[in-house]
Amino acid sequence: MSDAVKEMRRLIDQLNEASRTYYQEAREIMSNYDYDALYDKLVQLEKETGTVMSDSPTVHVGYEVLSDLPKENHETPMLSLDKTKDTETLKAWIGIHKGLLSWKLDGLTIVLTYRNGELFKAVTRGNGVTGEVITNNARVFKNVPHKIPYDGELILRGEAIIRYSDFEKLNAGIEDVDARYKNPRNLCSGSVRQLNNEITAKRNVRFYGFTVVKAENVDFENSRRIQMEWLRHLGFDVVEYKVVDGDTMASEVHWFGEQVTKNDLPSDGLVLTLDDIAYSRSLGTTAKFPRDSIAFKWADETEKTRLLEVEWSASRTGLINPVAIFEPVQLEGTTVSRASIHNVSIVESLALGLGDELMVYKANMIIPQISENLTRSGTLEIPSECPVCHQPTKISKENDVKVLICPNPDCEAKHIKGLSLFVSRDAFNIEGLSEATLEKFVQKGFVSCLEDLFHLENHKDAIIAMEGMGEKSYNNLIQAVEKSRKIPMARFVYSLGIANVGLSNAKLLCRYFKDNMEALMAAPAEEIATIEGIGPVIARNVECFFRDGAKRQQVERLMAEVVLEKEEISGEARIFENMTFVITGSVHHFANRNEVKAVIEARGGKVAGSVSSKTSYLINNDSESASSKNKKARELGIPIITEEKFLELLG
Repeated sequence: MSDAVKEMRRLIDQLNEASRTYYQEAREIMSNYDYDALYDKLVQLEKETGTVMSDSPTVHVGYEVLSDLPKENHETPMLSLDKTKDTETLKAWIGIHKGLLSWKLDGLTIVLTYRNGELFKAVTRGNGVTGEVITNNARVFKNVPHKIPYDGELILRGEAIIRYSDFEKLNAGIEDVDARYKNPRNLCSGSVRQLNNEITAKRNVRFYGFTVVKAENVDFENSRRIQMEWLRHLGFDVVEYKVVDGDTMASEVHWFGEQVTKNDLPSDGLVLTLDDIAYSRSLGTTAKFPRDSIAFKWADETEKTRLLEVEWSASRTGLINPVAIFEPVQLEGTTVSRASIHNVSIVESLALGLGDELMVYKANMIIPQISENLTRSGTLEIPSECPVCHQPTKISKENDVKVLICPNPDCEAKHIKGLSLFVSRDAFNIEGLSEATLEKFVQKGFVSCLEDLFHLENHKDAIIAMEGMGEKSYNNLIQAVEKSRKIPMARFVYSLGIANVGLSNAKLLCRYFKDNMEALMAAPAEEIATIEGIGPVIARNVECFFRDGAKRQQVERLMAEVVLEKEEISGEARIFENMTFVITGSVHHFANRNEVKAVIEARGGKVAGSVSSKTSYLINNDSESASSKNKKARELGIPIITEEKFLELLG
C-alpha cells in the first residue's frame, strides 16, 4: 500500500467518525474548519491516485438511520452538493445562466408531501435514499401550513431549523449550565425526530422550503424563482434568496456575508441553483452530486496573532476551562482577542505555549477559534492549583477527552452551584433566581447561607435598584419564594446537595422512611444500605452529611422555613414496583433520559447507572450494539428493550 493510499485510509477513518458522531450522536469531535480541510485533502489525493475507497465520504451520502421511526424510500435520491469557497468558481459555474443564491440553512432536511390540499406526509433526508417518517412532528412545526390552496400532489424539500433567538430562550430556561443544548442544529435534529410531538411543538421548529420536487399541472414558466414565489403564495416560508448571474455574483455573495452575523437562522454557507428548470434536468447528476446546484462555504478569514496568556476559569461543576488571550486582530469586521480552547486535550493537540504565533478565525463567521499554532512550542503549563480556591487540581478523562478539574468540595466556585441546585426545578423550583442573579446576591451579601433565600425581603430596596430587576421582578421573585415553601420531602432532600444523592435516590430514601425527615437524619449507614438501589457509598454519604453538626443545623434551620409534603402514589400507578431499569444511548420518544427516569420512578420503579444481576430491563434503542452495557446484559440474561417496547410495558 502506497503512502498516499495509507494517508487516504487515515483521512477516511477520521472523516467518517466525525460524520458518525455529528449525525448519529449530535456530538462534534472536530470543527467545520478542520473537517473541510481534511475533506479537501482527501479529494486531492483521490484525484492524484485515481483511487476512491468504497467507504470514502466523497462517495457515500450520509449514514443509516438508527431510530425506531418508520422508514421510507424517497421517490428521488437526495444527494449532497459539491462545494467551493471561491466566488470566482461560482461565477465560472453559473456561466451565462441565471441562478438563485440562497442561505444554506444548518438544520435537518425534510420532504413534505401534500395531497388534496392537506399535509399527507413528512420524511427526513436520512441517508439520502431512505428517510424517517415524522409526519406528526411536522404538523406542529411553527410555520407549516396544514392546508394549502392547491389540490394536486405537491412534494417539496426544505430545511427544519430552530432560530437562534428561540434556541437562546430555551437555554435560558435551563438553570443547569451543563444541561443546556450545545447548538441549534443538534437541538433541531433531536426535536424533529421525537416520537412525542408535544416535545417538538415546545421547541419552536420552523420549516423553510427550497425545492419543488413535484407539482402536478402547474406552469412555472421554466423558472425556479417562480416556483419559490408560488410556494410563498401557498403559505410556505421559503429560504431567502437572490437572483444572480455572473456579473452580480460577487456583490450578492458579499451581501450575504454582511448579513450572516445578523441572520436569526443558523446557516453554514450559501447554495447556488440554476433558475432554468429544463436545463437543470438535462444536466443530470454525478454519483454523489446534482449538476444543477453547488454549495458555497465561507472562506474563513484568518489572521496571525500571538498568544499572550491562557486564562483558566473555574466553573460551578468543578471544571476549569481554558481561554486563549491573544493580541487583538480584526475578523469579519470585529476586534477579537479571546477564543475558547475547551479542554486540556485541545491544549495538547495545539502544542500551545505563551508567545506562540497562532492563526485564528471565526467558525461560520461568528465564533472565534484557533485553527493552527505555527510555533507549537508546547511549553504551556497546566495549572497545578485552582484559580479560585488555590487547592491542587487534577486532570481527568471524560469521554476520552482530558479535562482539568478542581476536586475541592469547598471551592467557592462551587458555592454558587450549591445555591443553583437548591433553587432548581427538581428542588425548590424558585423562578427568577438564575445563576447570574445568585452570583450577584452572594457578592452583595444578600445570601450567605441557604435559609437567606427565604428572607430576601430584608434587601427589598437594594434588589429593586439592581440592574435588570425593578419592583415587578422583585415581587415576582418574592411570590416564587413563598410558593416554594411547600415542598415534597424527596425534593427537599435532593436540594441539600448530599454527594451522589440525585432526585431518584432521594425518592428511594423518602419512601423507605415514609417521608419522616427525623428518621432519615437519625438512620445509620448500615440501615440505609439495606434499601434496594442504595449502595454502601451513598449510605455513608447520607449518614456523614447528617452527622456533620454544621450541616445538621443548616437542615434544621431550613425545616423551620418550609412545610414538607408527603409523596402520594396510587397502588394502580406502581406498575414498576420492585423493578430496576438501566437507560443508555439516545432516546426519541422522550425529551431526554431524565424524562424516561421520571416516568419509571413515578410508577414505583428504580433507575440504576449500571447493569447488574438486579437489573430488570436495559433500555437501549440500539439493542444490537456491542456496547459494554449491552454485553453485560446479555451475559446476565437481562432483557434489552427499545423505547417502543418500554411504551408497551407502560400500556
